[in-house]
Amino acid sequence: MPWTAADAERHTHKADTTALQELWAKIANECLERTGDEGRAIREANAVVARNS
Repeated sequence: MPWTAADAERHTHKADTTALQELWAKIANECLERTGDEGRAIREANAVVARNS
């Protein structure tokens, strides 16, 4: 199931702007498609948001 920007707040408090939430969803969905691993997708998206916040 692909994630939306609204899902970002449940997974990381650092995604506090619309742009960061959209970035989180984009990264998480790309990683999920590439690896098939939801946990890894969330971790990668969280790391990218943390670097960009």
